[in-house]
Amino acid sequence: MARERHAPRKLTERVVETITPATIRRPFANYSHGIVVPAGSRLLFASGQLGITAEDHIPEDAGAQAELCFRAVTEILRSAGMTVTDLVRINAFVTDRAYLKPYMDARDRFVGSPPPASTLMIVAGFARPEFKVEVEVVAAGRGG
Repeated sequence: MARERHAPRKLTERVVETITPATIRRPFANYSHGIVVPAGSRLLFASGQLGITAEDHIPEDAGAQAELCFRAVTEILRSAGMTVTDLVRINAFVTDRAYLKPYMDARDRFVGSPPPASTLMIVAGFARPEFKVEVEVVAAGRGG
């Protein structure tokens, strides 16, 4: 069943508040401990994105896979009329401790400031063994 699509609208301001209490340890990396999303915000929940091109090419390098994950996230946000500044949460998964730095380097090139809340986990694997990185996000924009 086809669904009517409306032109995305440009968001002009960040709608969330970041929370980093002085009473707990500062974040280890480029993320916020907490994000407050105001009532009436428009929420986007994106499925996990894998490091694969539209032509089904999967790079060997974990950093290159992370870049592809974030490019896909950017396109999903853009399609919803949002940008990376609307991110409130990133959940990321890598299959080896050696992939933490390449993933974080890609993430840091991608996220704005202040950064979203974020969790990074090492997992046993994904549906196909060649995948090394997966990224899922939540974004919040102005109501609409």
